[in-house]
Amino acid sequence: MTFIQLIEFRTSRIEELNAAMDRWLATTEGKRTSTLSVQAQDRDAPDTYVHIVEFPSYEAAMANSNLPETGEFAATLAEVCDGPPSFRNLDVVRSTAE
Repeated sequence: MTFIQLIEFRTSRIEELNAAMDRWLATTEGKRTSTLSVQAQDRDAPDTYVHIVEFPSYEAAMANSNLPETGEFAATLAEVCDGPPSFRNLDVVRSTAE
């Protein structure tokens, strides 16, 4: 079953976060298990962002979470955020593409 994680966070240091994401993408090439990643900015709340990350399964997400590089990225995320991020862990029960 497809699994999606939503990570909402606030930061005024988005360039630093994006640089860390680029490093994570480079160092996890061929190892990461995510199939889609989208970063969105909230139009109504300055400096508020949501990462939408899709995985083939919850187990694949946990394998990705256990990568040392993911731990390093999480530490950077905590450092550049204006407070702790919030996480939503979602099992996809229906999906349509248009």
